[in-house]
Amino acid sequence: MVSNQRHGEFTWGHETLAARFAVAADGTLRLVRLAHPGDDREAAPQCALPLVELTALGHGSGWSGPRFTGTAFGARLAYRNHRTGQRDGWEWCTAELHDPATGLTAFVELTSPAGLPVLRSRVRLRNDGRAPLVVQSVSSLLLGALPAPDALDVHRARNDWLAECRWYAEPLRASVADINTDVHEHDSRAALALTGRGSWPTDGHLAMGALTERGGGRAWAWQVESPAGWRWDLGERAHGTYLALNGPTDAEHQWRIRLEPGEEFTTVPGALALGPDLDAALGALTSYRRAIRRPHPDHAALPVVFNDYMNTLMGDPTTAKLLPLIDAAADAGAEYFCIDSGWYDDDTRGWWDSVGAWQPSPRRFPDGGIRAVLDRIRERGMVPGLWLEPEVVGVRSPVAAELPPEAFFQRDGVRLTEQGRHQLDLRHPAARAHLDKTVDRIAGDWGVGYLKLDYNIVVDPGTQAPGDLAPGAGLLGHAQAYLDWLSGVLDRHPGLVVENCASGGMRMDGATLAAVQLQSTSDQQDPLSYPPIAASAPTAVPPEQGAVWAYPQPEYDDDLIAWTLGGALLGRIHLSGHLNRMSDHQRALVRDAVDVYKSIRGDLARALPFWPLSLPGWTDEWLALGLRVPGDGTAYLSVWRRGGPDELHIPVRHLAGRIVRAEILHPSSPAAGERGFGRAVWDGEGVTVSVPRTPGVLLIRLGQEP
Repeated sequence: MVSNQRHGEFTWGHETLAARFAVAADGTLRLVRLAHPGDDREAAPQCALPLVELTALGHGSGWSGPRFTGTAFGARLAYRNHRTGQRDGWEWCTAELHDPATGLTAFVELTSPAGLPVLRSRVRLRNDGRAPLVVQSVSSLLLGALPAPDALDVHRARNDWLAECRWYAEPLRASVADINTDVHEHDSRAALALTGRGSWPTDGHLAMGALTERGGGRAWAWQVESPAGWRWDLGERAHGTYLALNGPTDAEHQWRIRLEPGEEFTTVPGALALGPDLDAALGALTSYRRAIRRPHPDHAALPVVFNDYMNTLMGDPTTAKLLPLIDAAADAGAEYFCIDSGWYDDDTRGWWDSVGAWQPSPRRFPDGGIRAVLDRIRERGMVPGLWLEPEVVGVRSPVAAELPPEAFFQRDGVRLTEQGRHQLDLRHPAARAHLDKTVDRIAGDWGVGYLKLDYNIVVDPGTQAPGDLAPGAGLLGHAQAYLDWLSGVLDRHPGLVVENCASGGMRMDGATLAAVQLQSTSDQQDPLSYPPIAASAPTAVPPEQGAVWAYPQPEYDDDLIAWTLGGALLGRIHLSGHLNRMSDHQRALVRDAVDVYKSIRGDLARALPFWPLSLPGWTDEWLALGLRVPGDGTAYLSVWRRGGPDELHIPVRHLAGRIVRAEILHPSSPAAGERGFGRAVWDGEGVTVSVPRTPGVLLIRLGQEP
């Protein structure tokens, strides 16, 4: 750790991250440089911004760091002092800022995992004044002095139901117009802003983004760790680029809080990773995500999960349908078996608007009930799992009348209804007690070891309970209370494995990922459309947490069976499909793929992703995802061909110039027959891959020869 101070400046960082701060003439503290210690390119200090931007009722906009309004409130939050230290493998620096006019104090809490070029920032506000203060927005991270927009490309990812993680890039100057500041005295107000919306935090876009410098050898990747609203924006100041990361704001999310004297509020964290290129920056973000998440044995074990839903039972489980699937899943090598939605459905009118009690259906499980099915799963050597949608209560459920009105989302005193359902507010003790009782029954009394927690409604913009100033504040409060409830569940049931799902990847945010063990990447049912999702998912989720469906069917030919299995082998394989109806040959194909996965999963838990053909487009004919294992020269490469020429050269830059062995792991030769699934040849700079038919997929291991 380095921390030096002189002449109104100080530095802080470690062997892979160097930050320099300076106190400006107006008294504000500014981060004037953030880089790798070996990077000697200097930033322009005049482009730097104060560490915090805050807006409050009665104080105008841009308080303590205006990007667009000159320096009207630039000296409000003045630098007081800073402290640095080390704790549990992290370097930390806390800067204290204060506004004497209102008494507001801001603590900018900066942390970085030792050895990683990643900065995490959040801001804690404390009202040390005598009057209440209504805050409308406060930045989590504000960084200026980046290269000019003309030199940068911006990357962002559309994230829609069934079409997650669709990255696209464009010149930043396409959004931030050059107004010729040599003529105009003010900086441009043009900015590229992206926001999350409603109770699905990653509906529309992932809560992250990236910049790459054209020809400059630098990249920046970031995420906003909010389980509710968020915003990031890029703009121009003094011929440089700024980046601002925010949680929910009043303008975009109807978020406001009132700080009474003595009260505090802490923003959601924002994280920024540096690298020489986009792959390296996203790799650093992957390592950072591993560093902040809750420890759990699942992150190293990576057991194979069979789930009965996708393209199989589709929410219609019964004892008669499940028993043969359980046997087939066990024979295929599954280690967990999750019964998905419908196990509680005993209503001929449908279960969608009657859920909430979470009791098993006697009609679906007539002989011995659901416990007999759970016992069968255990008898076959697997851990039983159940699907649950904890936050919703159907309008026809008895729970809707049993719980007090304050236990639900409401606005203007009216309980909200979305798609025939009410939304629980986990800040209320009755709502939390209801879910604690439910989970303790399922995980405790029934011995269920896996919960798939889904969330299939959207509440926009939130809830306004009696203590809430605005709906967005209520939504953030509930979302954080939900994660706190989940932490309590895992404290009581430490062996429980939790999968996060919101109609697939609509809740794929950094805050939730830090609390759960697995993340659903999509509800996509078409095996031909899944590869761009599977290939891009490691941008948002570490590979060992990203659940990718593999749903082979008895009507598929060998190529399509290999395709749907192969797409999941560099993530968390979520097996499904009517395995019990397959031929012996088809079941052998499935078992071989599962065996391959088990042989490599120990590497996946520490590998870093790279994309040798760049991040995939939704309609690309060839796609590739790589995982490189730190230290030993091993890399894995999944290659998909949906069209185009049957041969392609794929560069692998970090192994270029070495003697490398290319080995096809999947489809594996014992079950491949005589059809010939493809070949891979190392040529010194990369691997030339031949895939003779479409759809075709190969999993290749690249190993450095001794």
